[in-house]
Amino acid sequence: MSTIAIIGAGPIGGALAQKLALRSRVEHIRLIDSESRVAEGKALDILQSGPVEAFSARLSSAADHTAAAGADAIVFADLVSSGEIAGETGLMLVKRIAAVESKAPLVFAGAAQRELMTRTAAELHVRPSRIVGSAPLALESAVRALTAALIDASPLDVAVGVSGVPPSEAVVGWDAATAFNQPIARVLPPHHLASLSARLPALWPPSPYSLGSAGARVAEALAGGSRRRYTCFAFVDAAGIGRNIVAAVPVEFVKGGIGRTLDPALSRHERTLFERGLR
Repeated sequence: MSTIAIIGAGPIGGALAQKLALRSRVEHIRLIDSESRVAEGKALDILQSGPVEAFSARLSSAADHTAAAGADAIVFADLVSSGEIAGETGLMLVKRIAAVESKAPLVFAGAAQRELMTRTAAELHVRPSRIVGSAPLALESAVRALTAALIDASPLDVAVGVSGVPPSEAVVGWDAATAFNQPIARVLPPHHLASLSARLPALWPPSPYSLGSAGARVAEALAGGSRRRYTCFAFVDAAGIGRNIVAAVPVEFVKGGIGRTLDPALSRHERTLFERGLR
């Protein structure tokens, strides 16, 4: 079993720790925040629900961010004192943790951390394959839920991909989307699909619980490997545009990082919108 360290005990970090515990696929969860009493309280609250929820994961808390050393995946969420980890303060925090843990993948669970991902690779020289942003998975989940509501179905019956750069330059790949294992165009008319696409900016940022849930799924996959594909922020190269641009794309994980970054399945018009977002 694996260990996942969560940096930040704010709403996203707390939701992420709870989701990891409930899924019982991680042996040890470390909730780390300089506001040690808050982190300790949240860890204890989740731990005490173990007998009710029937999970066996161990939870601990720490105030020193170097406690992340040795984890199988490190998730940057939100601090109690200052919210999402971002900007210069966030970069310094990532630098301190990268200095004590050079192998674990770094998951950025917040919706405002795309720039921090870029700077982590460019300025701290962390391998791009170790850097993942999980927020697009939460956005994709919201699109699936809204789509399912329109056709009176479960989100499990809908498969749809989101790519690009949210909020204004995100693209839904409707041509490749399905409902009940058939093309979605058979169950939803074009004006409904256009309406759903128009709602994308209003769905960003996702709620803390959605961000935490997405971060938990991605951290689990990175810590233990997975056969699934996930929509995440990752580094892509675009011909005629540039290298190492962070965008939402489908990715496949191996234990410890990104195994493969995939080209999103898009129509010609959708691809034009996608590439515009990379510029």
